[in-house]
Amino acid sequence: MTGFLRRGLRHQLVAALSIALAVPALALAAENTPRLATQTALAVHTLNQNGRTRATLNVSVTGEDGRPATGVVAISDNGAEMAGAALDATGKAALVVSLLEGDHSLTAAYTGDSTHLESTSDSASASATSGTTPNFGITVSPATLSLTPGQTGTVTASITPVNSAGLTAPMFVTLSCSGLPDQAACSFTPESIEILPGATAVIAVPLVVVTQAAGGTAASLRRSSPVAWAFLLPGALALGGLAWSARRRPWLNRFALLALVAFVTLLGTTACNPRYDYYNHGPPIPPATPAGNYTVSVTAQSSNGITAITNSAVLALTVK
Repeated sequence: MTGFLRRGLRHQLVAALSIALAVPALALAAENTPRLATQTALAVHTLNQNGRTRATLNVSVTGEDGRPATGVVAISDNGAEMAGAALDATGKAALVVSLLEGDHSLTAAYTGDSTHLESTSDSASASATSGTTPNFGITVSPATLSLTPGQTGTVTASITPVNSAGLTAPMFVTLSCSGLPDQAACSFTPESIEILPGATAVIAVPLVVVTQAAGGTAASLRRSSPVAWAFLLPGALALGGLAWSARRRPWLNRFALLALVAFVTLLGTTACNPRYDYYNHGPPIPPATPAGNYTVSVTAQSSNGITAITNSAVLALTVK
């Protein structure tokens, strides 16, 4: 019997040692696995409307195995980043940007992921016209932002005045963002800027993106109070008995009603009351910002009281 136990213990030790040696080897093999080369393609379609030019950009990224890649892409105009977007499940992204007057050379750069290498598309030319109406353009730089839950990142939103000489009064532009994941927020400093008549200088506004780290499991902190159950359970059983007895003794009907009112009042002043629970246990602990790739819209809007001018840029946000 002793020999049998020794042999069993020896087999267990050998198995444990094999696993301990295999795990680092597998991790090292995964780390040394070469990433696949990729190919990024960019197609640009422009539309001139009311003196403004909007460009629709269609980006696709595929690996050398022919399968779509994951991650984000950054769009550059004449070498300067202006927008970014997250790839969908098919390895594609579509975004709309506003182009200032003049000639543009646009490229899409794929930033890569754990299994794919970076790649850049061929440049695509676009020409934009401008009317005489006061307007503005907006871009973001850097166009991609990568954060872990709990981190804060900053990008710059640049507002470029267009035909501001036609202004008879200052133009106020309000900035906002949308498309953020849950448990994330953004802020601008300031949220509203002023474009003066004749202004030509680019206005840079910091855009801060805040994510949230996990704070723990709320369920582990919320336990039923045994004292509360000591009152509530007998009370519930007593009400049940009164309701059954009231059928035979009519005088118990009024007493049962009074007992029900007292029972509900007790519920409202004990741990079953949400307000009581909030003050004694605090708010529930929020979860972390979910991981993933997101396309965040950065919108700039102005109005003269009659018509509104809205331009937007997009930012690629990665939460690890």
